[in-house]
Amino acid sequence: MAVATDRDDVKNYVIIHEIYEHEDAHIEFENELERALEAEVETIIIEPTKLGDETAKWITVGNCLHKTAVLAGLSSFIVAAALPTASFGYIPLGCTSVVCSSVYAISWQFDPCCKYQVEYNPKKLQKLPLHNLGSSSPVVLVRKNDRRRKILHNSISLAAGAFCIWKFYSWYSN
Repeated sequence: MAVATDRDDVKNYVIIHEIYEHEDAHIEFENELERALEAEVETIIIEPTKLGDETAKWITVGNCLHKTAVLAGLSSFIVAAALPTASFGYIPLGCTSVVCSSVYAISWQFDPCCKYQVEYNPKKLQKLPLHNLGSSSPVVLVRKNDRRRKILHNSISLAAGAFCIWKFYSWYSN
């Protein structure tokens, strides 16, 4: 794995080239990606189409879980405030938030890939050496700080779950 550094932008990047030197080249591509993720490289350019698509889908599913956890948790509070007697609305939303947050925590939280997002911004992509690649549509991953994002969805999910438990308790204790 070669890490290139562009001193003008003080950015480093790794290009995973699509070069089939032997029949197990796809395993070599995956290993290169793993090394780049573990090295916490700022930008990873994935040229092999299959690996890039799989990685982008994995990141998309993680993003979906995160957004669903946040939106369902917030929606449970909004529905509870707007319709306090309609438990059919906020209980499932609160439970959905907790489940999505739990699945994210189990499957994505410790995966080094969750620290990356797929870059679609053409202005940012122009700054990368994509013109030298053999692939016309590489997947570009950019490392992002996800600390606030995890705190947000975990806090909202815990609050929504605690709210649902409190409502159940108050119903059955009366």
